[in-house]
Amino acid sequence: MTKLRLYSAKACPFAHRTRLVLQEKGIDFELTEVDLQNKPRAFVDASLYGKVPAIEHEGHRIWESAIINEYLEEVFPDPALLPREPGERALARIWIDYANTRLVPAFAQLLRAETPEKEAEGRKAVGEVLAFIEREALARSSERGPYWLGAEVSLVDLSFYPWFERLPAVDRLRGFSIPAELTRLKGWIDAVEARPAVRAIANPVEFYVERYAKFVKPAAATAA
Repeated sequence: MTKLRLYSAKACPFAHRTRLVLQEKGIDFELTEVDLQNKPRAFVDASLYGKVPAIEHEGHRIWESAIINEYLEEVFPDPALLPREPGERALARIWIDYANTRLVPAFAQLLRAETPEKEAEGRKAVGEVLAFIEREALARSSERGPYWLGAEVSLVDLSFYPWFERLPAVDRLRGFSIPAELTRLKGWIDAVEARPAVRAIANPVEFYVERYAKFVKPAAATAA
């Protein structure tokens, strides 16, 4: 089997997802860091959307992080990162969709807000997403273990976590932090970030602050 090639960008949370899966599964791969302002031809050929992550493996070109991660789960099944029972597997996919369609837009809305009104809307959107996660996901599974689906880490955890590694940078730039009452969410973050696979590729908060500061307009920035 030929070695997998990953096209990634260090600051990209979607690429971060796939790197976490590769780390958790111990998959050997070749990493190509992509300058998204000056995309190399090999990357453009691999990712027809022109986005990271993308992989090349066994003659296949695959892009979109959620699709890549399910491919990795199928081709490299151990350790398993999705439940085997069809209903539970469907629930995992629903939560990954929630990350894509609810968390990601709310995060971007808050970070990129250009007026105080838009910032307030983004703050409200992120708060509602986090409260929903606490109430409908983690409160229901926390008795079975520290992770999203209970005792074992899954693709769901790895799909959400990159945005939570970046959330302290949003706190620095926008003054938004996780509400104190969301105790299960904080426990989940602690459990995931303590994993060796997560720690192996973690970036410090300053890394994200430096890269996200350009999205925060001075007039709308919240004092730290």
